[in-house]
Amino acid sequence: MKELINWVADPIRSFPIVCILFYFMMKYYRVVGTKKFLGWSLLFTIPVSIWFAADPNFFTIITLPDNIPIIILIVLVGFLQWFTFYKAALNDNRLDQGLGPIEGLPENREKVWCWPNLVYTELFMIIAGTCFLVVWAILFKAPLEEPANPTWAPNPAKAPWYFLGLQEMLVYFDPWMAGVILPGVVVVGLIAIPYIDTNPKGNGYYTIAERPIAMWGFLFGWLVLWLYLIMVGTFLRGPNWTFYGPFEYWDFHKVVAEYNVNLSEFLWIKWLNTPMPENMFVREFLGIILSLAYMLVLPPLMGMCSYGKKMIEGVGQMRFYIFVVLFLLMMSLPIKMVLRWLFALKYIVALPELELNL
Repeated sequence: MKELINWVADPIRSFPIVCILFYFMMKYYRVVGTKKFLGWSLLFTIPVSIWFAADPNFFTIITLPDNIPIIILIVLVGFLQWFTFYKAALNDNRLDQGLGPIEGLPENREKVWCWPNLVYTELFMIIAGTCFLVVWAILFKAPLEEPANPTWAPNPAKAPWYFLGLQEMLVYFDPWMAGVILPGVVVVGLIAIPYIDTNPKGNGYYTIAERPIAMWGFLFGWLVLWLYLIMVGTFLRGPNWTFYGPFEYWDFHKVVAEYNVNLSEFLWIKWLNTPMPENMFVREFLGIILSLAYMLVLPPLMGMCSYGKKMIEGVGQMRFYIFVVLFLLMMSLPIKMVLRWLFALKYIVALPELELNL
């Protein structure tokens, strides 16, 4: 069973599984949010977690001082995501019946004064949070190490947990792409969602059916392309940034033989069986054409399909094409990940002469 879990946890298999689970979770969110047996079934995770913790390798990883808060955050995110589905499912079922959202009922529209009602609640939460942090600081030692030594680096050298998603992206992209472009696109895209999806519904109450584009896009970027990468970087990346299963011992001498190949090498050496051209643009013409087609040809084609035409009628051409460009840039990450895992493809466009690699 442990070997099976280690095998499934490999990103080449766990990432498609996460994507499939995300699809069914969003597709049947009403079942996820309203069926009580699904909530009670979560209690089954308690004995499973105890069994997992009995393994010394797994226990060592989850009890690292840096990883304990991340586990708490994962549990909280899971519960709050279920609670969101629960509230949205109740409202969407009421909307299907011609009723208004629960938040719009008279008993839920009662107004209270900011002082003292809200301020007192915030004050109590601040006191509770402070007490929790004090007890946490007493029970757990701060994971401080000796001063930085330029002649020695820890292995694995990991960034803080909120940057581990970026560190995992560095496996698939150049630093300028993984550290600047993609995070910038994610932040700008999340900020732009309310301005792109101008649907006035959903303001002030939970709903998914009335804001499908915003909810699907946001949650896919948040859960699949961000939290998943953080979990991989935290729990499944060991020495030399090598993948390790949850029950696998972190062997510092483990060596994984990998040889990543650029698309131009596939074209000229493997497929055409000829030497690489000296001109860099001739050498990389296939990757350049595919990249330009991905960003310039695909958006108009998406606008010609039935769903694209319907979206253009609702938000306009400008907003539609901004959304499509942001969506394609976001999807470049999972596409590149899958190409690396399946074909050991390193770069689609490799121009080291210009320090430009895609």
